Amino acid sequence: MALDIQTIEKLAKHCEDAELNAQEITKITDDYPEMTYEDAYDIQWTARRAKEARGHKIVGMKMGLTSQAKMKQMGVPNPCYGYLADYFAYGDGAQIKIDELIHPKVEAEIAFVLKDDLSGPGCHIGDVLAATDFVMPAVEVIDSRYKDFKFDLKSVIADNSSSSRYVTGGRMRDIKDLDLKTLGVVMEINGEIVQLGAGAAVLGHPATSIAMLANMMSERGEILKAGTYILSGAITAAVGVKKGDNVTVKFQDLGSLSFRFV
Repeated sequence: MALDIQTIEKLAKHCEDAELNAQEITKITDDYPEMTYEDAYDIQWTARRAKEARGHKIVGMKMGLTSQAKMKQMGVPNPCYGYLADYFAYGDGAQIKIDELIHPKVEAEIAFVLKDDLSGPGCHIGDVLAATDFVMPAVEVIDSRYKDFKFDLKSVIADNSSSSRYVTGGRMRDIKDLDLKTLGVVMEINGEIVQLGAGAAVLGHPATSIAMLANMMSERGEILKAGTYILSGAITAAVGVKKGDNVTVKFQDLGSLSFRFV
């Protein structure tokens, strides 16, 4: 650990204030080049505890940068995770206020809901499949607080891995009835197809991403508890949105969901 507790608390407030006030910041490694990955997660967990102290519930987790394309696009070596707070959640047909966000982008994901606890180290895809209650379609609205979406992996981890809103809906399905690798997704904005993808875009299989999350959490002595809602990572590239945009995502075998930015 390179940063002291006071600095970690200060940076957690700095990143969280940027999220709450929809204000851009510059990447924090510019000012703290000595910061480690451990520091970055300490900042994220400190902000998470601050939300809980103010009465918010942490309802789930998300994996970020889970596709080879995304890692390449962002110039980062491996995926990262973030948490989902209660007020991030929206349902099918929702209207999301764009003024509460900085420069939102949308990406299609498959969400997992657990029926059993999952813990690492050594968690593998079979453990995930056995512990999953059901899967359902989701769209994550990512919104990096960093100016021009410019960041490195440590800065993005500290910023809760760009987590901001998510929309969930469609059908709940038993994982045994689906082939998540080949499950196709079509994203439309204002009726025009903007992205196509399949589940294999997420580390070859979305459940691999959940296993990786359990193993990463175990490094901090944390587990994924039964009932946890987890966004497994983007199947499509992230697409920028503006006020008035209608987003519809159709998932093979899982139905569709729609929402708009107002």
